[in-house]
Amino acid sequence: MERLKKILAKLPHPVRWALTMVLGFLLVILGLIMIVTPGPGLLVIFLGISVLALEIEWARELNKQGLQGLEKLMAKLKSIFKKE
Repeated sequence: MERLKKILAKLPHPVRWALTMVLGFLLVILGLIMIVTPGPGLLVIFLGISVLALEIEWARELNKQGLQGLEKLMAKLKSIFKKE
């Protein structure tokens, strides 16, 4: 994601915004399609929201909530596997 940020930072704002919107929404739509077809749908949706979070506030908040949920899930899984 940092690599994408560096590439986009070199572009003028209107071009960066348009490119981010197209790429982000394309990934979200592909992820939604992959939910009903074989493929990593949730992962691609999360990636699309992460791209959108570069420019949109609601996507930033959703991305932050998703990362917090993932951290909680990982902590719970670690505690389950350490008990055994």
